[in-house]
Amino acid sequence: MIALVIIAALLTCGWLFMRPDPVPLAGPATPASPGPGGNATGAGPSVLEASAPVQAQAPEQQQGKTALEQWAAGLAGPLDIPERALVGYANGELTLRHEQPDCHLSWVTLAGIGKASSDHGRHGGGQLDDNGVVNRPLGAIPLQGAAGEAATEQRSGPMQLTQQEFKRAGETGNIQDIDDASIAAGRVLCTGRTDLQGGQGWWQAIANYRGSALFRQQVLGNAQLYATLSLAPDTAGKPAVRAIRFALDQIGLPYVWGGNGPDTGAAGFDCSGLTKAAYDSAGVGLQRTADSQFRSIPVVPNGEQPKMGDLVFYGNPATRIHHVGLYLGNGMMINAPTEGMAVQIATYHVSGDDYVGAGRPGN
Repeated sequence: MIALVIIAALLTCGWLFMRPDPVPLAGPATPASPGPGGNATGAGPSVLEASAPVQAQAPEQQQGKTALEQWAAGLAGPLDIPERALVGYANGELTLRHEQPDCHLSWVTLAGIGKASSDHGRHGGGQLDDNGVVNRPLGAIPLQGAAGEAATEQRSGPMQLTQQEFKRAGETGNIQDIDDASIAAGRVLCTGRTDLQGGQGWWQAIANYRGSALFRQQVLGNAQLYATLSLAPDTAGKPAVRAIRFALDQIGLPYVWGGNGPDTGAAGFDCSGLTKAAYDSAGVGLQRTADSQFRSIPVVPNGEQPKMGDLVFYGNPATRIHHVGLYLGNGMMINAPTEGMAVQIATYHVSGDDYVGAGRPGN
């Protein structure tokens, strides 16, 4: 099991840089020669500028129960979130919008937490009933995904709150109820006049919610996915989105030089192994190396911002492209950076890197 650990926060020119601690190695790392991933001479980006998810399609304060249910029904399929869970997350946002408007809590943050915590109440084959209560009470749940992480605290319910958090948030309802749990989770996040609209405040609030870097990355990635899809739900079935969903599930796996992932017997991925496997899962074949992927897919025109699922490349086009990642949105990508580090979300383009552009596999 690989942990993503954030060990330093450096405030530079107004940006907060989060630097993941390398995954411990069994022995000293030795220089690598060029191999299947084409990533031996340069590491991929592994700096994450603190960022909140983009603004999503929001429920309206004046909506009644029927209108809120209609809003949820329109997004449930594209987002792969049960309608009743979406209503619960919306109720959390609407409640906190009234109680603490300066916190700027969004339902996508609650949905990211719900996904990482219990797959929106579906963990172990469970589901939410019409009243929003899980049909099988949920105790402490390990983090899911290909990497996984054991549960180390006594947590309960679809939002995996501790009883102390639930009570401290002023909730007297049912921790297994998605409405009560979402409101309580919102109050926990908004403690101490937090402003979730800013990257630093959002990141710190998620860190305070659960002390796990893997959890924070899962919440960030899924919240960003939900925000983007809420604005363009008709894109949910496209290969680019399916590739991103696959990549999000691999967060926390180790970088393995030449690795094609657990399905092939490898513990993890190298950079182009991850991008190829992600698009293979979506029915789109890619070349195996970063360099060959760069030279074989349509180029995103210079000056055009990458879109979700685009491949972002690093190196020198005249000689060799040594690294590739999948663009997530909002300036972030999912990538397998280099030996000794885990698959993770990172800022795709920072000053001084050797980013050369993006490509767009068949959509």
